[in-house]
Amino acid sequence: MKSNYAKIYSGNRFTAQRIEEKLLEIGIVTIMKDESESARLAGFAANINGELEVHVQKEEEEKAMIIVRAISAQQKD
Repeated sequence: MKSNYAKIYSGNRFTAQRIEEKLLEIGIVTIMKDESESARLAGFAANINGELEVHVQKEEEEKAMIIVRAISAQQKD
């Protein structure tokens, strides 16, 4: 099945939540994906490393990536 969503970030929980917050401020709705939490809820042992994926609709990907790059650059400083 084809998805209308693009993954724009995969990494630590804090950064993913920061990206989500900034995107919501400009009206971009995100989908947060937490594979470790899904596995835990299903009863599987999981390596819970706190990583999340942030997805947005494909037509908003370019605009969202500006935010991702800005936040990533801030963290490197």
